[in-house]
Amino acid sequence: MLNKILGCLYGQALGDAFAMPAQVHPDDTERCFGWLDSWQDAPDDHIVHAGLPAGRITDDSEQAFSIAQAVIKAGGVTLDAVVQGLISWYDRVGGDDSPYVGPSTRRGINALKAGGDPRRTGTWGDTNGAPMRIAPIGTLHPGDIAGAVADTVTVCMPTHYTSPAVSGACAVSAAVASAMVDSISLDAMIEAGLRGADLGKGHGRAWFGCSVAYKIEQALAIAKGDQDDRTRLRRIFDEVGATLNVPETVGAAFGLLAMAGGDPKRSAILAANLGGDADTIGAIACAMAGAYAGFDAIPADDIAVLENDDVFRAYGVRKIAVGLEALINVSAG
Repeated sequence: MLNKILGCLYGQALGDAFAMPAQVHPDDTERCFGWLDSWQDAPDDHIVHAGLPAGRITDDSEQAFSIAQAVIKAGGVTLDAVVQGLISWYDRVGGDDSPYVGPSTRRGINALKAGGDPRRTGTWGDTNGAPMRIAPIGTLHPGDIAGAVADTVTVCMPTHYTSPAVSGACAVSAAVASAMVDSISLDAMIEAGLRGADLGKGHGRAWFGCSVAYKIEQALAIAKGDQDDRTRLRRIFDEVGATLNVPETVGAAFGLLAMAGGDPKRSAILAANLGGDADTIGAIACAMAGAYAGFDAIPADDIAVLENDDVFRAYGVRKIAVGLEALINVSAG
């Protein structure tokens, strides 16, 4: 169990940090790096991450870890714990001045800090902050998709309580929950994600957005084709999309998961060469892959890169994993 939790958390950070330097368009990434398959600093002209060193995690992992810490402290997923985790992270990074705080997250947290009702502050949140930070919640529910969906709805509420955002987050948490079961197949894990997307779409404020499940299936059809990696990645970028839009983000992440055969490092490399919101897509894909394949599937050299980074190290990720495992054991009685 701990191996899978660690795989999920370190996978999240791997996909986030490895894809962090990727440019918005894959042509620009290729011009900068060729095929991006090694740790790199962010380019000086990066639209969001300029100045970040190789191996640096971003808000994708920081929010996931901060919420997990608050949930552990509270003894389980509560709305108050989620609010505390989000505000703690926002204050920690100087959110008002940070260039990489997403629009829905910024709007929701500012409303919370102004005294807003956390059951209503997220009703405009439709970008991909919800699925990018949800994976640790999935680890709390081994094999229990309904339980993962219920807690995911709570986590989405303060900043991303719209139907596409909840659906996308539930797809990810359900896939992670299923991956916590020993010997599950990758296909079964992906099917669990599709079920989670369907269960989640009935929650939150009805909002613009195509079907998350459809985008996942569209990406899977491309991923399972016989074209080379570059061609399939460009098709996912052009046809599925790789923007902050939730169905695009989640669909692309599942596509990369399938292309990589559930391997965390390969998922990270594919995300880095996809373009778009590559670090977020990479964080999601690699968190799922890490839960599926386990911590031991992540190369030791990559673990060392992450653990050498001050920001990652400050979150005490191994301690978070132990805390999540303890919550699972308490729930199991």
